[in-house]
Amino acid sequence: MQALNLALNGKVVDHIIPSFKKIDFFLKEWNIGVKDQRNLFLTIANVLKESKSSGKDSFKFLTKYLATFSGEDSYIISEAKEEAVRSVIEFVKALDMFQCDLLDIPAVAQLEKDSKYALVYQLLKIFLTQKLDAYLEFQAANSTLMKSYGLVHEDCITKMRLISLVDLGLNESGQIPYALIKDTLRTNDDEVELWVVKAITAKLMDCKMDQMNQVVIVSRCSEHIFGPHQWLSLRSKLATWRGNVASLISTIQANKVIEEGIPAGQGTTIR
Repeated sequence: MQALNLALNGKVVDHIIPSFKKIDFFLKEWNIGVKDQRNLFLTIANVLKESKSSGKDSFKFLTKYLATFSGEDSYIISEAKEEAVRSVIEFVKALDMFQCDLLDIPAVAQLEKDSKYALVYQLLKIFLTQKLDAYLEFQAANSTLMKSYGLVHEDCITKMRLISLVDLGLNESGQIPYALIKDTLRTNDDEVELWVVKAITAKLMDCKMDQMNQVVIVSRCSEHIFGPHQWLSLRSKLATWRGNVASLISTIQANKVIEEGIPAGQGTTIR
């Protein structure tokens, strides 16, 4: 903290920013308490924001700060309310961030039942779990709120279109009809492929466009959140992969038996 304050006062924070990458290592050495960790994480997040560094880096330390309130009582968690709102707005504003764990953090979850900030939490849920139509409905009813937080409607539409496209890729069994993309993204026929290219460029999905059949064939999509449902899906995919590999090895062993006459019980097994 002394080094940070010295760098701030001397306006030379660029010299200390590289050390932030080692913070987790430092914390293990220092063995400092939770309150000191909170102070450190929040200060670093503010330094990164003021220095115009990557928004992702500032958001990362802001999230670390909020995560330290896990398990605390409601009175203590309420101290982080303003920063929780800030984290939501920073995530929504960022056009290069599409995944976060804010919904799982108690300091953010408290906003859901807060009379002042419930709409902010609702906006976060839209950006992490819903599609463009839900955002448009929210914006129509809360345009003044959006402007008060400096949210640009056009930028939000761009982000929600990409999020909606990825959701289609996750839910449409690997093939998305062009017509469905057009309707979901509320765009024109000649813009469908443009949005697919944007999603590929942002590394949100891997896919091929079948212009003849007017479908997008999806091989991978990024999840916005990674909770129990996503873990179960991953478990299922790994079990399928394991079964495929075991089947392949069995086929190879069978061929060896035929060609070399080795005992069928010998060979590699999957564990």
